[in-house]
Amino acid sequence: MTRRRMLSLCSNGFGSLALLGLMGSKTFGNVLTSGKVNPLSPQPSHFEPKAKNVIFLYMDGGVSHVDTFDPKPLLAKENGNPMKMKIEPTQFNNNGGVLKSPWEFKRYGQSGIEVSDLFPHVATCVDDLAIIRSMVSEFSEHTNANYFLHTGHGLQGRPSVGAWVSYGLGSENQNLPGFVVLNGGLIPSGGLDNFNNGFLPAYYQGSIFQSGESPIANINKSDPLPKLQRNKLDFVRQLDKRLLGRVGHTDEIESAITNYELAYRMQDTVPELTDLRGESKRIKKLYGFDATYAHTRTYARQCLIARRLVERGVRFIELTCPMVDGYSRWDQHGNLKGNHYKNALAVDQPIAALLMDLKSRGLLDETLIVWSGEFGRTPFSQGKDGRDHNPFGFSMWFAGAGIKGGTVYGATDEYGYKAVKENEVTVHDLHATILHLLGIDHKQLTYRFSGRDIRLTDVHGNIITKILT
Repeated sequence: MTRRRMLSLCSNGFGSLALLGLMGSKTFGNVLTSGKVNPLSPQPSHFEPKAKNVIFLYMDGGVSHVDTFDPKPLLAKENGNPMKMKIEPTQFNNNGGVLKSPWEFKRYGQSGIEVSDLFPHVATCVDDLAIIRSMVSEFSEHTNANYFLHTGHGLQGRPSVGAWVSYGLGSENQNLPGFVVLNGGLIPSGGLDNFNNGFLPAYYQGSIFQSGESPIANINKSDPLPKLQRNKLDFVRQLDKRLLGRVGHTDEIESAITNYELAYRMQDTVPELTDLRGESKRIKKLYGFDATYAHTRTYARQCLIARRLVERGVRFIELTCPMVDGYSRWDQHGNLKGNHYKNALAVDQPIAALLMDLKSRGLLDETLIVWSGEFGRTPFSQGKDGRDHNPFGFSMWFAGAGIKGGTVYGATDEYGYKAVKENEVTVHDLHATILHLLGIDHKQLTYRFSGRDIRLTDVHGNIITKILT
């Protein structure tokens, strides 16, 4: 028998072996102790997706758009003068005159989009960005604005967008969570509820990975004999199964079973994920591992881990900011120049490296990058040299899968105070667009709770079609 003939006759057998492997997997085709199909198994999208994964670069505290991605020459012209527009109540009501940006804006790339000197590295990637200059929020206080940005609702208790994505699409990796939060040192105002599952089952909540080489407590195998640990876990599983037999379907028990099993498998996967010795010196230098500023190195590691998570099929990854030298987050009510500079220094090079690295590997075509804070900052001063919270108009940007790079959408008025209504973009529109690029109809992704079908976008949300390819 020739080799070609042998392969032809055995082809169906090879397929059966592959199917058996998938059916026995903890993710693909397996069932829970209760007899239900594993909720973390991959789910079909509503239509062909552009993106397989999302990386959310969350800028905690509210970046000043008029100092980064929304140039306003009028601020320099009227610097120090009273605002000629009506000023809405602000968080602290310590309002001064018009405050020009301390940074210069320059045009970059073939698109010629203007970016400030705060982001010299990200500026070189501007042809891959779709910058939204007309974002609005419904809240001017950090906690409520954070809940709104993360969950589509201004109050505590709703599922995070990452949890909704896991609920809708499941996980492509049986050994890692579908929703991972890489904590650089700052948990946003509002706490862990920004990453919570809300009323969705607990296995959809975000898993927090701390910075450093041991991102999860007790992730190293505690038993010298793997078989002994497996026996312990099987015994706990039997006890849970008996309890389920008495009480019936219970989210807490079923979620605990799923999470115990996942934690067991993560003991092998997470150490390999965070072991960066196999990454080249060139890649580490690109991200900023050799930067003199410690917080650049912290964020560089987060961004590189984010790329490795994407390579391993994790659906939704969020990065929080480092705890920058006493300045904390991007919440500059004073010393705008010094504080914004340090925050930008921490994240600029690693973000640009992430974009370039993903692009060079062909991963940017299937990964959606989202960069945003919870609101912007005022074009007039707070006190002498700060800016107060501004939910009436601010900037964010997309890059990657399905995004038309080198694009600017929407605008604020000539001061950069309020979004022009014609192309105003809400948080619900942001969420609808993210889900759309993942192949999900945001109106169809619902969960029955408290007597009605609830969705991430509530009864709102329009896809930002003009920035899509």
